[in-house]
Amino acid sequence: MTPTLPSSDTPLYNHPLPAIELWLSDHGCSQDRQLPHLWHLEHPQWRAELNLDIEDLTVVYYLKQDPDHPIKRTFKYSLSRQDLDAAIFMGP
Repeated sequence: MTPTLPSSDTPLYNHPLPAIELWLSDHGCSQDRQLPHLWHLEHPQWRAELNLDIEDLTVVYYLKQDPDHPIKRTFKYSLSRQDLDAAIFMGP
């Protein structure tokens, strides 16, 4: 059975793990084969690693023009998926 996503204004902590994985996949993220809590995203201007930590979601951005200076952001699971969409997938 394919998971369904709760409404976009639902906090991420109210999403079952299969729904979170579907959400990340729908945004073009790919799950790391060795570390299942780590997801990768490629964008023309940057790439990102999304880490599903216990307390929060951590995103590390690597800009194509300056890959040696990553930008790290941490987001609480209490944020809605809609807020996380705007904060994460728009880039650093």
